[in-house]
Amino acid sequence: MTRVACIGEAMIELSMQGTTAQVGVAGDTLNTAIYLKRAARDVSVDYVTCLGDDPFSEQIRAFIGAQGIGCAAIRTIEGKSPGLYAITTTDAGERSFTYWRSASAARDLFQADGGYDFDLLAGYDLIYLSGITMAILPHAVRLALIDWLADTPVRFAYDSNYRPKLWEDRQTAQEVTQALWARADIALPSIDDEMALFEETEADVAARFAAYPGGGALKRGETGPLSLADPVDQTYTPATRVVDTTAAGDSFNGGYLGALVQGKPQAEALRAGHDCAARVVQHRGAIIPE
Repeated sequence: MTRVACIGEAMIELSMQGTTAQVGVAGDTLNTAIYLKRAARDVSVDYVTCLGDDPFSEQIRAFIGAQGIGCAAIRTIEGKSPGLYAITTTDAGERSFTYWRSASAARDLFQADGGYDFDLLAGYDLIYLSGITMAILPHAVRLALIDWLADTPVRFAYDSNYRPKLWEDRQTAQEVTQALWARADIALPSIDDEMALFEETEADVAARFAAYPGGGALKRGETGPLSLADPVDQTYTPATRVVDTTAAGDSFNGGYLGALVQGKPQAEALRAGHDCAARVVQHRGAIIPE
């Protein structure tokens, strides 16, 4: 059975509706893990993170397990707790986030006995992580993870998912992202993230990834993805009504990767990712009902 590891931070999500909130569980790579599993039922998908020993951590663990995601790679840290974030959306569906995550247990990922331990990643066929995952880690852990990935032949997928407030500065974010683009077998950038991170125009980003040596997709919202490596000429149907763009990119990644790991061709994987995202943006919150 194909084994996939998605690495990151699972948080308590407050989806604001006026002065009330719907409480859920989400996180960018967790969202991708869930949509990947829904797209590829016969694939083993594990979530790699750290949680605390508090009731909210137990709620997150139970939620992950209920989605069919493996929890064996989740480490429990005594006295720690998960992060929290709130989503507010405009009438057009554009979202903004408020975070409380500086003491999140996930920031201790891969740290053990004064060193770094990546042994739990051994044996997977595909590893997926994002720029948000990298941003929450101490810089020494980031560099150690980059070195570990460079020394292992495992298939690796990356989404830069740039959130400026999580990084100490733009230059560090650029250097880490460039190192991971150089390693990624599957690149899943969003055009707006890359424009913001590298201060490029839309045309600049498209040209840069047109020359990308690996596979993947450049996400361009309702326009539809640009295929990397393999030319694909097809049109994409936009969502009929956008309610909330939360997890649009994450769900694309899940649908796309779910198709790829089942051996489907690039054109079918691109459409699967786009169609999944188009469904998700028509609902509130990151995880929609099946």
